Amino acid sequence: MFLKSKSFQLVLAIGIGLIVLALPRPEGTRFRIVGDVERRLLSHVSEDFSLATSDQKEKKGYLVEAKKPGSPNGTAKYLESKSAELKLQGVEVEYVNGLSPKAKRFLAVLALLIFLFVAEPIPLEITAVCIGVFLVGTGVSDLKEAWGSYMHPVVVFIMCCLIFAIALDKAELTRRLGIYIVRKAGTSVTRFTFIIAVGLGLASTVMHDAAACAIGIVIMLPLMRAAGIEPYTNTAKFMMLSLPFATSCGGMGTLIGGGRCMVSAAFLKEFTGIEITFMDWLIYAMPAAIITVHAAVLIVYLIFRPDPNIKLPQFDEAVGPWTPIEKKTVVILVLFFALWLTKGYHGIDYSVTGMLGVAALVIFRVLGWEDIHQKLEWGTALFIFGGGIALGLAMGSSGAAEYFANLFFPLIKGGGWLLLFVGVGVFGALVTNAMANVAAAALILPIVIPMAQLEGVNPTILALCLGMATSFAMLLVIGCPPNAIAYSYRYFKASDLTKAGVVAMPILLLLLVVVAAVWWGILGLI
Repeated sequence: MFLKSKSFQLVLAIGIGLIVLALPRPEGTRFRIVGDVERRLLSHVSEDFSLATSDQKEKKGYLVEAKKPGSPNGTAKYLESKSAELKLQGVEVEYVNGLSPKAKRFLAVLALLIFLFVAEPIPLEITAVCIGVFLVGTGVSDLKEAWGSYMHPVVVFIMCCLIFAIALDKAELTRRLGIYIVRKAGTSVTRFTFIIAVGLGLASTVMHDAAACAIGIVIMLPLMRAAGIEPYTNTAKFMMLSLPFATSCGGMGTLIGGGRCMVSAAFLKEFTGIEITFMDWLIYAMPAAIITVHAAVLIVYLIFRPDPNIKLPQFDEAVGPWTPIEKKTVVILVLFFALWLTKGYHGIDYSVTGMLGVAALVIFRVLGWEDIHQKLEWGTALFIFGGGIALGLAMGSSGAAEYFANLFFPLIKGGGWLLLFVGVGVFGALVTNAMANVAAAALILPIVIPMAQLEGVNPTILALCLGMATSFAMLLVIGCPPNAIAYSYRYFKASDLTKAGVVAMPILLLLLVVVAAVWWGILGLI
């Protein structure tokens, strides 16, 4: 079909970007003057601009407002020309309630990229690489800013998490776990699925959710085949959908459960200087992770009731004693998880201790370089996560984030943390279904942090909210890696996932709000 042609979709994506670029640009009426301590510029443009007041004390510079909006003398360009005439060194003019030319170019790039992420006419990894190309090509970011994001400490950290998962698999600790689960569950499909989905959902708090989901499927598939469970039956749907839903929910529990959490924490520090440590995130998020993991599996069970007559085969394989490689793997991983947990004390970045852990795995011969080279998803680790960070940072530096913050702020003004939390949570959960949750977090957080600051709400609340709410990518197969991994085995249709997600997502969001209101209130965060 013509509409499904990849060439047509590429042309359409470019066309969408050009249309956005051609749209009128709102100049706005307010501008921030930075670097003019003596306000010399204001004194020379007083006929056209007046000093503006703000609900919040300006941290840098001062605000001016155009007396005649829309006139040639009421623009940022006019202010810049006056600054040049006066030879004012280091003075910058920033847009407040208008869209700068750079921000408009960013939005054109963003529109193009969103279409590419959703339609996938080219591999997502190539789209992610093109983020840097487009940002530099349009002048939104410079070379260092764009490409440096692809080796941001968060990207290195996520790479470490994926390598740790490879080590667990090679040491056959995943097999040991599978045998243990089967023996506990017996022959009951429901009991087995609840144990493995909830167990790996909780395990995904300390390993990447995609890795946890993949491990579960590897354990589950032989038993499903042996029991004669056919694809597209309710039993198959229950078993195969419980895993991605549970591991996605569990991923919010710690910083290493999913890239979205680390990105949210990193952007909070980038934009506000506030740091959420590994232990902080665990304390704030783990209760919600535990509750939503169980709830997600229960919801899938209620939607796709398994056949009670189907029984799983007995699993009589002997486990055997712990091998040297298993022992070494456990010792190394426990040691470096402990270093992550205590980052607040020693101050060494997660990426540094993580890479030290990778080196230890190789030095002690748990892994060889070929294991890492062949099994690590380089495209995901470097390009998709790195591209998402580049996009988010560009949204902040271009001024697009502040523009949207000022645009939407009147809608939530006076609503306090709860209205912001609900709005950000719902928006984040919806957006993350159309693009990688890392990219969604990277795009939304630069917008909502200024909104929180305008409202006087602790931005830490929204960073946590976004990292957690983007775990509920349950409407589309492309919503998150666990969905895509489970779908690739073709035991359910994409519409089955959507059917379950339409029910699960609002319930899980409601649970998140309730847990946050109660638990964070006890902790004094709100």
